Amino acid sequence: MKPNRAVASFDSASTFHRVLAQHLHGQGSPALGLGPAARAVSRLLPVVNHAPRAVRESLYIWSGWSEAVQPNRLSTVDTDAIAEWVCSHYPKRKYPAVFIGSSSGALAHLAALAGVPWLPQTFLVPVRHHRLDPDEPVRAMDELAEARDAFVAANPGVAVHHMHDANQDRLMISRMGYFRYKYRNLPAAYAAFLREHLAPGGTVVVTDCTERWPTTTIGPRQVFQHGAVGDATPDEYANGGGRVSAFLAEQGARRRAWDPPPADGESPEAEWGFDDAILPELTELCRANGFELDRLSFPRADALSGPVAELYRSWYADQGIAANRLLVSSFALIDVHVPLTRGLVPYWTLFGTCAARNTLDDYLGRTEPYDEIHLGLFAHGTCSIGRARIDDWDAVLAHARTTGAYCGVDTAAYPQDFASNGRFHRAAWALPGTGAGMPSWDWVRDRLRDWQGYAADATRRSESR
Repeated sequence: MKPNRAVASFDSASTFHRVLAQHLHGQGSPALGLGPAARAVSRLLPVVNHAPRAVRESLYIWSGWSEAVQPNRLSTVDTDAIAEWVCSHYPKRKYPAVFIGSSSGALAHLAALAGVPWLPQTFLVPVRHHRLDPDEPVRAMDELAEARDAFVAANPGVAVHHMHDANQDRLMISRMGYFRYKYRNLPAAYAAFLREHLAPGGTVVVTDCTERWPTTTIGPRQVFQHGAVGDATPDEYANGGGRVSAFLAEQGARRRAWDPPPADGESPEAEWGFDDAILPELTELCRANGFELDRLSFPRADALSGPVAELYRSWYADQGIAANRLLVSSFALIDVHVPLTRGLVPYWTLFGTCAARNTLDDYLGRTEPYDEIHLGLFAHGTCSIGRARIDDWDAVLAHARTTGAYCGVDTAAYPQDFASNGRFHRAAWALPGTGAGMPSWDWVRDRLRDWQGYAADATRRSESR
């Protein structure tokens, strides 16, 4: 199966990889960077916002289902071929550094500023199933057991995290399962890319999100993760509570709490966490080729958002550009090219949750005030537990000294504002501003070394001689 038919285009890692690659080619990413057909469709999406709720939800589900793989074709998904496909997107030139590992929108902005590629460890392969009740995680786990077995048997270098989140992914998982796989062995294509495109003495930076989640072991290199990072806690997913009961009642569910399989340990979080199993091969490759190996560790995917914003402010100040306009992106609603062409400071929010909103609000309370704040909101279609409401986001915009405005958001339709996927990029591109170019890797790395969580490994060029 072709890699672009196996990997979900709507997922975080594939989106960040796509928009970063297009930035390195000197291009922006309208309509999530999905090409001319997607741009044409995005202009029709405002009509969807006015359709009845059931129609909007059905169209949203269909958009994901159309990308999902039939279970009997899982054995044809080749994760080594996917790694080759990843590398093929980047310009064929020498780079002073390459990032590899965990996914984060803030990391994508960091790589864009440094002008370097990122090789993801984790991708999502969505798997079709006959309609299942999203509130029955054990049944979903059992129903897709043969598909998981076929996938891991065909791909010995990966582990599969079957993620089931009936809160935030409720619409999608009613028709598909989320198989997130992580490379535990360094793919041959990634190794070849590093050898061919990393400059002599260059730096490999492991991007290490240390977020973990309770999981159930369900087979060799297989775990089941009930729930996911957002606002609901692992305990609420496992044991229920007032918020879970109210949410399920609002959704018209038959139950008032979930009944997941008992967790028997913790694993790297399915979407964001880093699996250390890849490190020995990566360390050996760096040692053999005279590359430096550094590590950037962070506790949550959005923990880098404030530091990356401040790094952009520092670069703009060095270039004599006023660093007083903030562009807030959200989950897969992101274009890493726009900020550098408009002199905007980027800040990435994980989801539209109260936790993400509070993290942004905390950053704005600590930093030098912005004159302008332009805010995008990713619409995932469900009034999930802990979802920040529009008045919560209004309070964020109130931090702006002169202009606080939504960027392509239909506040009346949110969180089913599916047209925002197209409008965000058009609205961001329409903002005036002056480009600042990009700093050298040395400039970026000098500042990264001051970050808590950034560590230079003992592997050094001199040691490999």
